Amino acid sequence: MAKLGKLRVGSLLEFNSTGLKLLCCSACLALSACAAAPGMRMRSPATLPVADATSSQPAPQLQIPIIDVNFELLNKLRDEAANAPADAAQNLMNVRGDGYTLGVGDVLQITVWDHPEFAAALGAQPATAVRTSDPASGIVVDQSGNVQFPYVGSIHVAGLRPEQVQAVVAKGLSRYFKDPQVTVRVGSFRAKQVFVDGEVRTPGAVPITDIPMTLYEAISAGGGLTPAADQSRIVLVRDGTSYPIDLTRMLERGENPSRIVLKNGDLLRVVARDDNGVFVMGEVTRPATALPLKNGRLTLSEALSQAGSINSASADAAQLYVIRGSRGTAPKIYHLDAASPVSMVLANEFQLQPKDIVYVDGNGLVRLNRVLSLLMPAINAGLTAAIVTK
Repeated sequence: MAKLGKLRVGSLLEFNSTGLKLLCCSACLALSACAAAPGMRMRSPATLPVADATSSQPAPQLQIPIIDVNFELLNKLRDEAANAPADAAQNLMNVRGDGYTLGVGDVLQITVWDHPEFAAALGAQPATAVRTSDPASGIVVDQSGNVQFPYVGSIHVAGLRPEQVQAVVAKGLSRYFKDPQVTVRVGSFRAKQVFVDGEVRTPGAVPITDIPMTLYEAISAGGGLTPAADQSRIVLVRDGTSYPIDLTRMLERGENPSRIVLKNGDLLRVVARDDNGVFVMGEVTRPATALPLKNGRLTLSEALSQAGSINSASADAAQLYVIRGSRGTAPKIYHLDAASPVSMVLANEFQLQPKDIVYVDGNGLVRLNRVLSLLMPAINAGLTAAIVTK
């Protein structure tokens, strides 16, 4: 019995010694791994590998400087925005039409005064209750751009203004009637239209009438903007060319967007704010995609607010980064030391751009805890193996 007790005590001491050695080795490994703990802490300049599928050599490293956010930087960015070239929409302003010209599908109402027999040329009068999609009574311009009228015959009206058609009809009737009094008006505008799409309440085709169709009128005809619309990112597509329109910037410059006149076949698309979000990641209360405001603007403090602010228990507020360059521009990394509440003044003035990435790194304790959580399964497996072998 004494020998058995000594054997057990010796084995236990040997096991404790082995376990102690394993724990010491694990602690040393954990401490040495602190320097390589996972996180997004960056050193200036940061490097980014440049992929080159045609070369077998290691990918070259692109040097990306880390820029500190301070008042000097904010003033520089503000000056760059103020001196930025004018929008392409400037070319669309003050382009006034020469008046409405008739086209295929338009419905004309031609009246010859003191001659009621010509009323039959307009067709049967509609009933009191008609569908809104039904055209008004009158003469429809055919696919060749012509209309037929008694005593005058075929008249090519496509490309003419109503007053020009009136003169042609009066001249034709003057061969049979003395000084005929003729009136020509458009009963239904169906030849020309613009298309309104995106974040408007009733997207679809909007007919162009004899009143020029301005940007505001097209949006109003589409039911107005929805709450999800981004007023700073409206796109006008004309003849295969896209023109970005920033309503917010135009109003800040004192420019009137109603001076933009739309033409037949134009496509006006209002972009949604969801398409221009900013990704807020890292040690925040709830990582999310922060959406810009209705005017298209979004500051760093507003993005953090939408993510529930910085997590005070796990975040290292001194390591806040804004990563920019996912839209094809030169990559840039901005760093803000948000440990002091005064730095929130800088965050409230720093304007973000679509697809920016806002990252808040974790503090040292969180980084160490993550390393230990990765190492503990291996340590537990080693201890279990030692117990089993003994």
